[in-house]
Amino acid sequence: MRLAYLDAFSGISGDMTVGALIDLGLPIEAVREAIRVLALDGVEVSSERVERSGIAATKFHVRVHGQHPERRDLASTHGHRPWLEIRELLASSRLAAPVRERALAIFARLAAAEAEAHGLALEAVHFHEVGALDAIVDVVGAALGFVHLGVERIHVAPLPLGQGMIQAGHGVLPVPGPAVAYLLRGHAVRFGDGEGEIVTPTGAAIVAGLAVPGAVPPLRLEAVGYGAGDRILDDRPNLLRIVVGEGHAAPASDEVIVLEATVDDTSPQLWEHVLERLLEAGARDAFLTPVVMKKSRPGVTLTVLAAPEACERLAAIVFAETSTIGLRWAPWRRTVLPREERRVDTPWGSVRIKLALAPDGSRNLAPELEDCRRLAREHRVPLKQVHQAALVAALRQG
Repeated sequence: MRLAYLDAFSGISGDMTVGALIDLGLPIEAVREAIRVLALDGVEVSSERVERSGIAATKFHVRVHGQHPERRDLASTHGHRPWLEIRELLASSRLAAPVRERALAIFARLAAAEAEAHGLALEAVHFHEVGALDAIVDVVGAALGFVHLGVERIHVAPLPLGQGMIQAGHGVLPVPGPAVAYLLRGHAVRFGDGEGEIVTPTGAAIVAGLAVPGAVPPLRLEAVGYGAGDRILDDRPNLLRIVVGEGHAAPASDEVIVLEATVDDTSPQLWEHVLERLLEAGARDAFLTPVVMKKSRPGVTLTVLAAPEACERLAAIVFAETSTIGLRWAPWRRTVLPREERRVDTPWGSVRIKLALAPDGSRNLAPELEDCRRLAREHRVPLKQVHQAALVAALRQG
């Protein structure tokens, strides 16, 4: 899996993100083409090589209707652009689907945070015209850059949030601004680290819309890019560093208790109920294995995998629901691949996908059978057809 790590030691903004992605190889002409596709008249972009504390970096500029590239003042215009209009602009655009989806995810987070911060209905959220155009370019540029680089997962370092007050379109606001605070829920942050606003709403929205909270897993480092900010900071270079590499899933290990009972005198009709009760009570797994017992009697071995703390509870269920008078148990160590759950769309509806990541980068994909079964019944189509469509959608999603 190709990973990106946002090393935001001096904060993050939209233009710093795009600058770092250009530094990593995103052609600025691709950004210009996206602006043409979106018909953002009067918007021009450029980039230049700069130096911060002896580190070479890329500075990304957006000029709107002759606005100076260093002046991105939200209060400098009385025009407004509604969120619903921006959503329609992106959703109906001819941008590549992965770029469009990521850009929508980022802007949707930004709009929701603005609505929550200012007590508005989502449909009532408006962005100042110049600020909206800047944000659209930064958001689309960021989405375009990560897609261009083939990044599948993004991690972010703990963010320094700065301190003080800033002048914004709504008046004087504390740092971090309310929208930034709402956007970064669930992410690691450091309050009071730095002066002024060093995490902007657009930067926070990129993190909220695309990045995964938590430490970056081990990766094979392939490339590093630096995007420069506008301000000169006192004690650190005003840079965003983005590291790109191939991630390696590290299997975890844990301990389970294995309970077993071999039974030949419990009615076969009861086993479904027994297994359901064990799984509902927290068993990691529960299954039956046919066996031939003494005197050639057919029977089954019930096997239950349990967390150590659940052992007694599950043993009580086995004794209550079956005819066994004894249980074998032993602690086992097991290796467990990192896993996650995603959703994919099929022609009949959404299906959950279980994804396990192997150390060599390969993946095990398994559509959730209950979702597939429900859709097959609702739409009167073969179960295998829904299952295959979900698997194909998961493979395309990557």
